[in-house]
Amino acid sequence: MKKIIVLLGILFSFSLLVGCTEKTPEEEDRTFTLAELANYDGQSGRQAYVAVDGVVYDVTNASNWTNGSHNGVRLAGTDASSVILSSPHGKSVLTDLPVVGTLVNE
Repeated sequence: MKKIIVLLGILFSFSLLVGCTEKTPEEEDRTFTLAELANYDGQSGRQAYVAVDGVVYDVTNASNWTNGSHNGVRLAGTDASSVILSSPHGKSVLTDLPVVGTLVNE
């Protein structure tokens, strides 16, 4: 029992150390202007990002997205805030997508 308590203490200490390390620039939230976001259009092997309400999502590997198009409509690399409101699924699908940053005014 004593060994288990010591082991748990070590694991807890390690988790505190790992949690306190600084994030690398790749792990920090990025900011995107509309011009920068346009580079993430899913074409020619590029990643596909889409912004909704100021949040930038990675849709590169999302189902229903192919080469930057969602169900045949090219949306990657754009601010799709108004378009998503008229979609059948609305914003509900956003919770499953990775967030990669925020959209800022130029």
